[in-house]
Parts: sequence; C-alpha cells; structure tokens
Amino acid sequence: MKVVVTGGAGFIGSNLAEELSNRYEVTVLDDLATGRETNLAGLNVDFVRGSILDTDLLAETFRGARYVFHEAALPSVQRSVEDPARSNVVNIDGTLNVLIAARDAGVRKLVFASSSSVYGDTPTLPKVETMTPSPMSPYAVTKLTAEHYCRVFESLYGLPTVALRYFNVFGPRQDPKSQYAAVIPNFITRVLAGDPPIINGDGRQTRDFTFVMDVVQANIRAAESDAIGVFNIACQKRIDLLALADTIMDLVGTRIEPIFNEPRAGDVRDSLADITRAQSAFGYAPAYTLEQGLSETIQWFARK
Repeated sequence: MKVVVTGGAGFIGSNLAEELSNRYEVTVLDDLATGRETNLAGLNVDFVRGSILDTDLLAETFRGARYVFHEAALPSVQRSVEDPARSNVVNIDGTLNVLIAARDAGVRKLVFASSSSVYGDTPTLPKVETMTPSPMSPYAVTKLTAEHYCRVFESLYGLPTVALRYFNVFGPRQDPKSQYAAVIPNFITRVLAGDPPIINGDGRQTRDFTFVMDVVQANIRAAESDAIGVFNIACQKRIDLLALADTIMDLVGTRIEPIFNEPRAGDVRDSLADITRAQSAFGYAPAYTLEQGLSETIQWFARK
C-alpha cells in the first residue's frame, strides 16, 4: 500500500518515512528548502523533489495513495516573524493544495502536522484541545488556519483528517546549523563542542519536549485508526531550559555556564500538554522519557 509523506526529507518527516517503510510503499515529496536529501540515505523510499505549491505534481504524487502525512511546512516561529508572507504562502496555500490533491486522489486519511504554538501564551496548563487558541506568531496562525481547512475538507468533502499538535519535538536528524535551530540540537551540539549553551531569556520558561519516535508512532496510530479531529502529541511533562541544559551537560559529562540572550519575539513562556484525547482515540502513549530521548539524540549527534 502506498503512502506519501510531504516534507519527508525533513527532521520529523524522514524519521516518519523510515518507520513507514517497514510496512508501506513510501513516497517522499520535498523541495529541500529546509529538508536534506541525506536524511533519506539508505531508506527504502521513493523520493520526488518538488513543492507543495506545485498542484500538478501533488496530483501525480498522490495518485493511488492510501494515506498522506502532511509534514511539509516552513518551520520556525522566528522565521515567520521575519517573513510572515512566505510562511503564509507555504503553510496555508500549500496545505490547501495538499488537501485538494488528497481529496481528488481518494486518499483514505490525511494526517496534518500542527503545532502547540496555536495555544499561544494562555496561562492555563496543561493545554487541552478544547481551549480557545490564541496564536502569538504568524507561524501559529498558519497552523491554526490549516487545522480549520482540515476540518472543512472533512465536513464538506468527506476527507477524514487528523491534526496533531506537536509539542517541542526533538531527536536525531534535527538540524542544529540553521539560524532557526530548535533549543535541544542547539544545546547538544554546543556542549559536545565544549561551547556554552545559549539561552534566549532567563531560562525559566518551560517546555513539554517530545521525542521524535513518539511523534512517529502517533502519526501511524492516528492514520490507521478511525480517529478524526485535533490531538495533542507530547510527553505530558515539562522542564525549564536551565534544567534542560543541566540534564544535557550531565549526560555529556561536562559543565559549562550558559550564555543568556534576549527573549525571542513570539515565543510562549510555558508549555504543557494534556494527551488524554490521543490516548483514548488511538492509544497514543509516549514510550520515551526526556532523558532517554536526550541520550539517543546525544549519541546520534556525537557520531556526526
């Protein structure tokens, strides 16, 4: 059975494509704007280089697909603050293109990679799917808009959709070299090199970090289930960035004082998920603790 992963040469997409290849015929569609073809090295997948803005290519690529996993996006809150128009085109117009192509191809279900950023900085914790979203960045707006498009395509056209709100995903293949690199690969690569971790803000902000293989299993479980709608995907535990830096340094076996920068615009202060809905709907349960995920991630970066 054929499945398609848009953005499948990216961090999450390539991990998902690898796991899917054990049970499906996998086609990866990626324009390599942020993904890397090296992420697919050695994987049993068909690679199509192209953009989700190319409607003809989408129609051709989706033909005969059972599931579509829509991971393609222009990531990063910071990038969207700097260039909101580009984020809007790729993340909203691109998602609409993907939905139309999936509908027209008779895809059985589309799983969309949404984001915890849609909740914004509301003080209530943990975040529950029934809360009113309050996006603080153009990136968060694009993810929320795409969720609404998913719901509309389900109700109007009968295309079953699932939107998974990822909470701070980390793991192997995450790019630490981008100026928009996430905090964990940034911390790990700097500490491994003997450099101090850089913290934006006071370090007391908290995050619910999720290991990438838990996200992969959530995608597959959601696709293969009868579930539809919006679901939080997280570890359901939070840690502040100072403690995160300490944990990484303990695992590496070194101690370096962090450097502090100004907070970044659009970043939320605290993040913690309630994952009850995903547990009930398709049996999602994180298999990795933060320390286990960090240990595997550190080992992967140490081999690079």
